Amino acid sequence: MKTPFFSIIIPTYNRKEFVKIAITSVLSQSYPDYELIVIDDGSCDGTKEAFNGYPGIKYVWQEHRGVAEARNAGVRISGGEFICFLDSDDRFRQDKLEITDKHIKANPKYKIFHTEEIWYRSGQYLAQKEYHRKLAGWVFENAVKICSISISTVTIHKEIFKEVGLFDKNFSACEDYDFWLRVTAKFPVYLIPEYLTIKEGGHSDQQSKKYPAMDLFRISALQKIIADSSLSIENRNIAFQELKRKCEIYIKGAEKRGKFEEVDKYKKMLLELENKYV
Repeated sequence: MKTPFFSIIIPTYNRKEFVKIAITSVLSQSYPDYELIVIDDGSCDGTKEAFNGYPGIKYVWQEHRGVAEARNAGVRISGGEFICFLDSDDRFRQDKLEITDKHIKANPKYKIFHTEEIWYRSGQYLAQKEYHRKLAGWVFENAVKICSISISTVTIHKEIFKEVGLFDKNFSACEDYDFWLRVTAKFPVYLIPEYLTIKEGGHSDQQSKKYPAMDLFRISALQKIIADSSLSIENRNIAFQELKRKCEIYIKGAEKRGKFEEVDKYKKMLLELENKYV
């Protein structure tokens, strides 16, 4: 069988109605050279039965393991040269793959591409803040401050996973933040200056609502990247300063809540890392 140029991976969990919209946005693409992989991470809402009407999709059901493992499962069985991710509550513009293909062909030195996106929350258009502005080139310094690459906008060469690894299954949330730290430390990013993804937020099952202390996951990701022996001294200092900032914010909150064991834990961690790396 001919190898597709793109593999589009949609992880989903109990989002039967949303995932239909995501799938339709892929099947409607003007560019034909792709495969669509849906990883059902243990849905029990009838998602599996709904796929009877979608021939030609690689559909895989697995026990519930989290979004990191769902994306990893898709990467492992993908055949495309480039991987696109699409969250089950987002959708592509009809010419997403066609436009992305043109930019890939015109910029062969890049292995990771992302695009602008349109945001909706609970059906209402949401204006983006200046700090959400998409950047290009070596964006590690920006990536440590904010998850600067939206997963549903990215197209990434499969070779990158061999270099930096897959999504870390130990992260219940912010697994994308951890991944982009590893990627942007080693690769420049190309920005396609067009709005090719529509992102829908405001759901009760979103990670930010399930895990209110999201910065604890980001702190863990920063600890992890700082300990990476391949990280440059410059990037290690950048990561440490952001880790220090995030820890200081968390420590102040823990002090107010009387969680003094947490205060001691993160103060000790900062001191140990500063003595070792700074």
